[in-house]
Amino acid sequence: MRAEPFANAKFVVSETDAARLPHYPAEIAFVGRSNVGKSSLINALFRKDLARTSSTPGRTRTINVFSASPTAALVDLPGYGYASGPAAERAGWGAMIEGYLVRRPGLRRVFVLIDAKVGPTELDRQMVVWLQAARLPWRAVATKADQVKASRTPTRRADAARRIGLTADAVAWVSVEDGRGVRELRVEAAALLGGA
Repeated sequence: MRAEPFANAKFVVSETDAARLPHYPAEIAFVGRSNVGKSSLINALFRKDLARTSSTPGRTRTINVFSASPTAALVDLPGYGYASGPAAERAGWGAMIEGYLVRRPGLRRVFVLIDAKVGPTELDRQMVVWLQAARLPWRAVATKADQVKASRTPTRRADAARRIGLTADAVAWVSVEDGRGVRELRVEAAALLGGA
């Protein structure tokens, strides 16, 4: 019987300097606005509370690495946009994110999280443009899908996709609250990491 994806996942390290991070043959990374729900989604994918969550936006202030297997890792990058903390510290998060993204030969995909209710912000669009310019593989994931009424979901999904140059079916539509799309995203992430 095949093991459940991420059954052996564990926290490895929090770091501010990407150069000091351990390297894995296969990595995926999650990036998004400070209050988009990255940590909650990571915990849902793992089916365990490994990533620290908070009601205060911007609590992820370091690069957090979680091993999915001895050869694969999932990386939680600092949130961008509004966050609490000193201005100088917030300014450094962009460099921290870029420092990670440009130095990871094992990086298989960057999951760009956007708020399904709010849609892509200007910062989200800037991240997508940067990833495209850097020729890094990325995937849009709309979180908090439960906050969009069912009758409005097709229109909202299509609009969010259009604003970042995608078709509606290219945007994963997920909700940690009701579980929508989480299993499919877990399978996708595990496949990218070699079955983790």
